[in-house]
Amino acid sequence: MPTLKAIREQKNLTQEELAEKSKISVRTIQRIESGTEPKGHTLRALAQALDIQQNLLQDTAVTDEVKIERKEEEQVQENINYSFIKIINLSSLLFVIVPPINILVPLLLLFKMKQRNSLARQIISVQILWTITAPIVFMLGIFLKPGAGLTLAFMIIIILSNIFIIIRNAAEIDRHKKLYYRLNFNMI
Repeated sequence: MPTLKAIREQKNLTQEELAEKSKISVRTIQRIESGTEPKGHTLRALAQALDIQQNLLQDTAVTDEVKIERKEEEQVQENINYSFIKIINLSSLLFVIVPPINILVPLLLLFKMKQRNSLARQIISVQILWTITAPIVFMLGIFLKPGAGLTLAFMIIIILSNIFIIIRNAAEIDRHKKLYYRLNFNMI
């Protein structure tokens, strides 16, 4: 818990002095300052020794964790080149009729453009999912034997759905720097 160290230093206490005042071992204080979460008696004793409220010690820890998470998110966002992400997304459009290539080309671009981030992985994951489900839907259309005209319509609808997904994601990347169609998991 990094805030314990900050509060201790603000009160001009050494770890040994805090240990003596709180009757908690120096080693336990060191562990807490390096990230171990204090509980129960230890938390109460430290709050009392530092003359602060127990929940203040907990709230500052949560605040620090949120700040750290935000910094990590900002660092990840700094590494994202949205122009490259858009190119990776739109590269699937060129090969929408040949499903395996609509995955391979964005995957190659991901490595060539050094955009190994969650956004690029999501784009490829969506294409993988579409590539898996499109033949299944097409086969169902064939097995139901609706006729040649309806089977052709199925194929066109399947291809148009992928085109729509790609274009909608490209528009969302432009507007909000995120994907409109995304999965809760990555396949790569």
